Amino acid sequence: MSDARSIAAGVRSGRATATGTISDYLERIDRSSLNAFTLVDHEGALARAGLVDDQVAAGHDPGPLAGVPIAVKDLIDQAGLLNTAGSSFYRVTPDQTAIAVARLEEAGAIAVGRTGLHEFAFGFSSENHWFGAVRNPWNPDNSPGGSSGGSAAAVAADLAAAALGTDTGGSVRVPAALCGVVGLKVTHGRIPISGVFPLAPSLDTVGPLARSVGDAALLYSLMAGGDGTDPWTSFAPVEPVGPALDPAGLRVGVPKKWIEGAPMSAPVIEAFDTLLTSLDRAGARLVPVELPDIVSPEFLTASAYGEIAAVHRRFRAAGNAYGPEVERRMKQADAVTLDEYVAGLAWRARLRQSAALAFQQVDFVVTPATGVMTKTIGQDRSETSAGDVHYRAALSWFSAPVNHAGLPALAVPLSGPGSPVPSLQVISPWWQEHRLLEFGKFLEGAELSMVTAPPDAQ
Repeated sequence: MSDARSIAAGVRSGRATATGTISDYLERIDRSSLNAFTLVDHEGALARAGLVDDQVAAGHDPGPLAGVPIAVKDLIDQAGLLNTAGSSFYRVTPDQTAIAVARLEEAGAIAVGRTGLHEFAFGFSSENHWFGAVRNPWNPDNSPGGSSGGSAAAVAADLAAAALGTDTGGSVRVPAALCGVVGLKVTHGRIPISGVFPLAPSLDTVGPLARSVGDAALLYSLMAGGDGTDPWTSFAPVEPVGPALDPAGLRVGVPKKWIEGAPMSAPVIEAFDTLLTSLDRAGARLVPVELPDIVSPEFLTASAYGEIAAVHRRFRAAGNAYGPEVERRMKQADAVTLDEYVAGLAWRARLRQSAALAFQQVDFVVTPATGVMTKTIGQDRSETSAGDVHYRAALSWFSAPVNHAGLPALAVPLSGPGSPVPSLQVISPWWQEHRLLEFGKFLEGAELSMVTAPPDAQ
């Protein structure tokens, strides 16, 4: 399995061609049975690969992602390609490419196709009523997680070197965890979301999925930065990502109450405890931190659902069809009152205040990325130490509050027995993605994390 940086180095040097690389990946996609893609752009991808090869032949550098095959979640606009948002009725062929994708293409990346997702990104399984379930390359009976399930499955199975997802409540980190890859959720406003079909714009983020922290850092560095056409992005300075952090002296926060109340399986608990021991031995200082009201499902739901209802109001009024699971959740969103929504926003403000206080004491906060490692397709319950719970609770317990705080977070696979392996979530202060990724590089280099090839990719 080649990483994005190796592929680009080969193409830029002339040792490999973009056309040959992309042809190989398109053949892999055509052979795959994972249902990871809703559309494969054979003609467009090969045409763009030819242009990259022409640049190399002319002595020009196509960029740091020259010839790198990427996959794009099917709710992010690409000019001339159908955007379905994973739904039964939304069908738009945009004339402009979303800013995040355009920035990667300017760096030489080649989008090979559009990936499957949970309908309208409103869920965590990618079991789509209209397009069928996306399957996990480690076990096709399992979900890859969601909502960016197709993107995570494509990266894990080496159908793309990297992919783009969106994260509103964990939709990059959850599938990264279940597929054993790296997923970055950025500070809200760090990467433009113009050209992305919204779920809840005040929470929505675009982020990379990759097989290594280094690749995730490269894609992040190319996409980050404000844009005057996007009202949600910030022009906060983007710091370059440096080498791996030395853990000695780092203050790593452990939010015990958040963790102790979580629905988790025994392997996740064991892996996280082992990780803490390893960090302590590496010289990091483990610090208990308090994050009051971090788990408040009623406020979390109200503040997100009120916004989701507003996005979908015109579709609901028109009587458009939603899949059964999403229809149930849309009815809940429709029922959120203005008072409940405002109370949810007040909780969100309190959450951000408590996070700011916590980061005065620590450099990072760590939790498991998800409470369980697998979700069986067609089953709604997950077995945890707290008994059987709905899979959404087990998968999103640690991820969703991070979006409401607006913080960046990284999901990194932990080393350990089994495939895939449990995943760690590392959270940093706002706008500190460079430090977050540098810490991720340490975790990767110290073999505290591990990304291996699932059976579908071998």
